[in-house]
Amino acid sequence: MLFDLRPAEGVDLLVGHATNDDAAVLRISGDVAIAQTVDFFTPIVDDPYLFGAIAAANSVSDIYAMGAKPVLGLAVVGFPSDVLPLEVLHEILRGGAEKAAEAGFPIAGGHTIIDDVPKYGLAVSGIVHVDKIVRNSTAKAGDVLVLTKPLGNGILVCAHRALNGKRFKKPPSLDEAVRWMTMLNRDAADAMVDVGVSAATDVTGYGFVGHLLEMGVGAEIRMKDIPLLDGAREWLRRGYRPEGTMRNAEAFRTRVALGVGEEDYLLLCDAQTSGGLLMAVPPDRLDALESRMRQSGLFYAKVGVITGESGKVALAP
Repeated sequence: MLFDLRPAEGVDLLVGHATNDDAAVLRISGDVAIAQTVDFFTPIVDDPYLFGAIAAANSVSDIYAMGAKPVLGLAVVGFPSDVLPLEVLHEILRGGAEKAAEAGFPIAGGHTIIDDVPKYGLAVSGIVHVDKIVRNSTAKAGDVLVLTKPLGNGILVCAHRALNGKRFKKPPSLDEAVRWMTMLNRDAADAMVDVGVSAATDVTGYGFVGHLLEMGVGAEIRMKDIPLLDGAREWLRRGYRPEGTMRNAEAFRTRVALGVGEEDYLLLCDAQTSGGLLMAVPPDRLDALESRMRQSGLFYAKVGVITGESGKVALAP
């Protein structure tokens, strides 16, 4: 718990931990601020290069969610060097470095420890004009909720891990999930900042419901409008339920008005890796955002509406 921690006196901290936002933001001079975040995790795919790329895309997503431009990354690595060859570590770092280069920033160093299992991620710093900061806690009643990636990669990864390599068992393909997980949220964030949204966050480990709850507002979500990865519902029905997803479902249940079945609720709680942005868009700016997203060939779905400054998240069919 961080509720009793306070920033140092005299520090111009514009966004801290009080609102569970995606990154900390500190004014450094005049209208210029830095946004900073860190994230790392264990492999979710077997290919070390893809693992590095996914982890880097996931780490920088918090910077995009704040409306900032990433400028510098540092690697955070745990690696079992007595078990795995260093070539595996090389591929993880290469995947991360190439994804960072795609995002336009260097990974200029980092820190590595010996660990039981591989872990990789980034600490990322970004630059943002103080008037362009996008917070997660400033959504307003009437805002339309827009999601920029489909849900379900946690369920698919769980099923793939459980079945991969087993005789007479065919695991789900992760090709489509990997395509989304390695996709940067950069272009969607550019559109978000240019249009001017009320609030935004990215959808990662707490799932769609958890990150929406962190926005601290009431909302109504239409399940029929929620985009899902192909196969996510089918593999959930077969019993593949990630531990993180189930923890989310139990943790958030009392804060949600359930107007959908348990299956839909679990899909909305599915713990995501490198998920999309969830934007709260003022109605008078929605057309401009949609036009920008279409012109750029970007995926989006209008999934609900903010109903008030407080209240439960209501899930409708």
